[in-house]
Amino acid sequence: MIEKRYLRSIRLLAECMQLFEKHSSKRVRAFGLTSAQFDIIATLGNTPGMNCKDLGEKTLITKGTLTGVLDRLEKKNLVLRERGEDRRQFFVKLTVEGEACFADIFPQVVAEGRATFTSYAPEDFETLDAELSKLKQTLLEGL
Repeated sequence: MIEKRYLRSIRLLAECMQLFEKHSSKRVRAFGLTSAQFDIIATLGNTPGMNCKDLGEKTLITKGTLTGVLDRLEKKNLVLRERGEDRRQFFVKLTVEGEACFADIFPQVVAEGRATFTSYAPEDFETLDAELSKLKQTLLEGL
């Protein structure tokens, strides 16, 4: 019986994530960006920049995918890659155009995302946060 319940919960979690991604992707694409591109711009926004390793960890984008996404953002003149003190690493930061893009798009995407959760009370978020944190901890312990 628990196996059936477990599978139902995992499926529901996966469906929620997929639906959230669809909503988010639709908003971001309206601005001419992919979800991964927006994720990088949002992560770099309000920072002096960061190395590729840190950027990959914060965005959860794999190294192989990150390189291609950064290539496309460079072509759009939204990010700049520079060699760091350690010549083996790149330092990534937003260009002036990238900062303007972040300042324009980020608040709009957040506001539209927030509107999706208007029926959630503060207690609902607290409950959701607690359960997701518990799940994350359980998954981390399994690694």
